[in-house]
Amino acid sequence: MDHPALCTAPHPALRAVARPVEAFAEEVRRLAHDLIETMYAHDGIGLAAPQIGRDVQVFVANPSQRRGSELVVVNPVLRGSRGRASVTEGCLSLPSIWARVRRASAVRLEGWDLAGKPLVVEAEGLLAIVLQHECDHLQGRLFIDRLPWLQRRRVEARLRDTAACA
Repeated sequence: MDHPALCTAPHPALRAVARPVEAFAEEVRRLAHDLIETMYAHDGIGLAAPQIGRDVQVFVANPSQRRGSELVVVNPVLRGSRGRASVTEGCLSLPSIWARVRRASAVRLEGWDLAGKPLVVEAEGLLAIVLQHECDHLQGRLFIDRLPWLQRRRVEARLRDTAACA
């Protein structure tokens, strides 16, 4: 099945702050479908609109990778967090880059579903990590931004000449 191109760092779409969705129209449902198909095509567990070059606040997440159990969130806001987790993260937009990142171990996320209804997600473990990772994408942040300075500089040097949507 066709799916949109995946933007990889240092593509500028990955560093822009996404704008809020204002109308819950067919376009947003198509975007969610494209995100889901692209996520699965690249064996991912989450994907945000900027990763396919779209500057709107929409992401999908599915740590189980079971089709049909995707979480689609529009205009998400992290409202609370607790605990600490140190996990090895990767990102579809940073192929072959993996690093240990500190995150909250549990979060409360508020947003909207595709029908424009309020959505609240209380998550722990891997889902909490994925939600934080995808919210970062909507703010123009990558997981490498959470690394210590020297480690981040080394990763950025590896990425410097690879901007693409593939």
